[in-house]
This record gives sequence, structure tokens and C-alpha cells, in this order.
Amino acid sequence: MDYQGVIIEESLRSKNVLKEVHIDSTRVEPVTAAHKTPWLTQWTLHAVTVAENESDRVAEALSKALGADYWYADFKNDATHYVIFPNRIFKVDRSKPEQYQQVINHGLRLGIPEYQLDFSPAMKQWERPHA
Repeated sequence: MDYQGVIIEESLRSKNVLKEVHIDSTRVEPVTAAHKTPWLTQWTLHAVTVAENESDRVAEALSKALGADYWYADFKNDATHYVIFPNRIFKVDRSKPEQYQQVINHGLRLGIPEYQLDFSPAMKQWERPHA
């Protein structure tokens, strides 16, 4: 089963990784104080599909492409959720939600606000403005 996710273009040091996924749609949202990225004026969010047989390779490529620290990308299907940070990949079994705590802790250590680490089903989804 293929994976669905979102990649924020501005999070990437190298945009070549976008050639390795299928971009389903793109939307741009203006940056607000809640984004915690005042050096940017917008986030370009690409909804992507990752082929199941390419998931490990794409996760590795994303891990190398993400800007240092405060960024992550993720993609998931019904069984597995990849959460990718610079130089660190978590592969969460979605039937075991307790596995998300280690991922959240890692994101917090990088300085990512907790409300932006909203990939766990136990967390309220961050309500971002829509462009």
C-alpha cells in the first residue's frame, strides 16, 4: 500500500528529493508567528504519494535533504508511519501509538514546538491558516 504525506518545500536544503515522489497537490500558506519560522514568508506544502517499494529509499533521501534541526517530513499508510528528521528516521507501527512518544521527544529536542508534532493520533491537529 502506497504512503501519503506532506513535504514542506522550504524545509529542504536540496529540492531534488521532490523528483522521487509523486506530488498530488501543492498549496502555499503565509507564515504566521505560530509557524515559528520568521525568516520565511510562506510554506509551500506538497501533498505527496510515496510508492511502498520506494519508502525506505525516499525516507533516507528526505533525511539527507531536510534542513538542520527544526524540520521534519512524514508519510504514512494504514500500517506504517514514517517520520523523518535530519539524519534520523522513525518507522512507527500505527497499531502501537505509544511508539510516537519517542518521535515526539526527538522533535522537542530539536526545538520543534509540540503543537507542530501533531502526527500522533493522540495529539490535536495543528490548525494552520489556509492560503
